[in-house]
Amino acid sequence: MQLTVHQRYMIAAVVVASILLVHFLGAVLTPFVVSMVLAYLGDPLADWLEAKGQSRSGLSRSLSVTCVFLLIFSILAMGLLLVIPALAHQIKAVVQLLPVWAAWIESNLVPLISKYVSIDPALFDFSEMSKQLASQWQNAGGLLANLGVSISRSSMALLGFLANLALVPVVTFYLLRDWDKMMGDLKMMLPRNVEPVVVTLMKECDEVLGAFLKGQLMVMMALGGIYSLGLMMIGLEFSILIGMLAGLASIIPYMGFVIGFAAAIVVALFQFDTYTGIAMVTAVFLAGQVLESWVLTPMLVGDRIGLHPVAVIFALMAGGQLFGFVGMLIALPMGAIIMVLLRHLHRNYKSSDLYHAGLNKDRDG
Repeated sequence: MQLTVHQRYMIAAVVVASILLVHFLGAVLTPFVVSMVLAYLGDPLADWLEAKGQSRSGLSRSLSVTCVFLLIFSILAMGLLLVIPALAHQIKAVVQLLPVWAAWIESNLVPLISKYVSIDPALFDFSEMSKQLASQWQNAGGLLANLGVSISRSSMALLGFLANLALVPVVTFYLLRDWDKMMGDLKMMLPRNVEPVVVTLMKECDEVLGAFLKGQLMVMMALGGIYSLGLMMIGLEFSILIGMLAGLASIIPYMGFVIGFAAAIVVALFQFDTYTGIAMVTAVFLAGQVLESWVLTPMLVGDRIGLHPVAVIFALMAGGQLFGFVGMLIALPMGAIIMVLLRHLHRNYKSSDLYHAGLNKDRDG
């Protein structure tokens, strides 16, 4: 693919303008980026319903989009109404138990470590840390309780938040309805000399993103539910909190298992008097890992090549550092695009004279 000088300047201008747009309008772009992610996730299902409808003279594009739209926001609403109150209750319970756990660590664990390692006791002042955390939680609760009093002083910020929240379903619906048309229009706008290569690269990007946004996110939600339900069945405290934490951390392969299992074991040590609780926790996480490896990942992700775990960590941290919350939302798509471009550059390099120069010189000699 050979780019003209004007095309190179155009690409550079588009990249610079995009960076400036995200930097200066990050707060405004948040609902639109969230809507784009939801529309991207829902478009394959809308296309499937539309294709089935056309073959049977049934669902139109608008009706297919309406069904997918209602499904997405029903799931989100159900999650907000069921999970968030339970999570808030369990977080409050954790904060209340922090002094008890801190006292146990100071009286049992710290002396054991001190026998083998010379440490400063001030580093393990967990009682003070737990008091500060509890104070912060009480302050947060007080802020929520006094929301009605302070609403007049922060009415503009509150109205802005509610407006952004209300924009998400509206923008998502229109993006879902016109997604295929927009993709077709973008394809037609590409210069004819670069259109085949760009379309090929975009298909590779979609394959990589599909392994995460369409596959890995569903694996995360499924694992969060499996771990939460399993820990709830064995009677472990904070089961929903630990299960959701393990599910969210599963965006990085095996990280959810490690974090969730470690947290559950710590809670089991305080809650159960025997090793039976630890054995049950181990069984729950082993069952979840087996389901992820043998059922969820093959069914939802398949054999598509996703982003490397290190690339995921770096993309999320870099996006958050550069552009805040919006940066984290666009981190994985941008990481997928960059990885596909690097693969393309690697293929071109392996077939170039620069790579084969030494080999050709040896042959000539």
